Amino acid sequence: MLYIIGLGLGDEKDITLKGLEAIQKCDKVYMEAYTSLLSFGLSSNGLSNLEKLYGKPIILADREMVEEKANDFLSQAQLSHVAFLVVGDPFGATTHTDLVVRAKEMGVEVKIVHNASVMNAIGVCGLQLYRYGETVSIPFFTETWRPDSFYEKIQQNRNLGLHTLCLLDIRVKEPTLESLCRGKKAYEPPRYMTINTAIEQLLEIAQAREDSTYTEDTECVGLARIGSEDQMVVAGTMKQLQLIDFGAPLHCLVITGKTHPLEEEMLDFYRCRS
Repeated sequence: MLYIIGLGLGDEKDITLKGLEAIQKCDKVYMEAYTSLLSFGLSSNGLSNLEKLYGKPIILADREMVEEKANDFLSQAQLSHVAFLVVGDPFGATTHTDLVVRAKEMGVEVKIVHNASVMNAIGVCGLQLYRYGETVSIPFFTETWRPDSFYEKIQQNRNLGLHTLCLLDIRVKEPTLESLCRGKKAYEPPRYMTINTAIEQLLEIAQAREDSTYTEDTECVGLARIGSEDQMVVAGTMKQLQLIDFGAPLHCLVITGKTHPLEEEMLDFYRCRS
């Protein structure tokens, strides 16, 4: 049996009772560690806190393990109970849907334990969930790679009056180009995109497009560490949010569409007054 268990967004205590019971049945516990992080996951004792509460040692599963070597732990799940822990909800990333498909192809029974994710917790800012369009991901620009394919999705959402949730890039255990050329992997330091960087890149794309889908005066909402005790929510124009220090990861950004009166009332609690 393979249990894919959502951990929620805050700390080790956000797991559901059903999820905790499932972990305690398992012989092996893996934790996916590259599509997201618990809000305390950057601390040195984050993993030990999980292990202490769950009563099990945890094996960190990086991108390489999940995407290239998943058959190793899926084979274990053919013979015993195996837990695969995911920050947020199990289906917050397409990687995990692929894992379910591969498990079923190997005849492994799969049970899913859901939890809160950024996709619903984003409602804390006051914008109604049913008023969101397609979610987009904003990757880090490089000197030679400045992708803008998400621009059309933002444009479509705004043309329909819908809000856009922008998920910001996380670069964890990414091999360096030099190491790939040499055939021996070495990894870049972890990087987590800030709201400030995301806005800088978005405005660069808008300027290059010479389009008015959004501008520096477009109202947005910046959110940091959703679900944690020190979560931060600030509404304001892109220009205003660029000047704010949102602190530690993880960050996300909402580009607002057409807002309703109740949404405006909620946003007013979070508006930047500068």
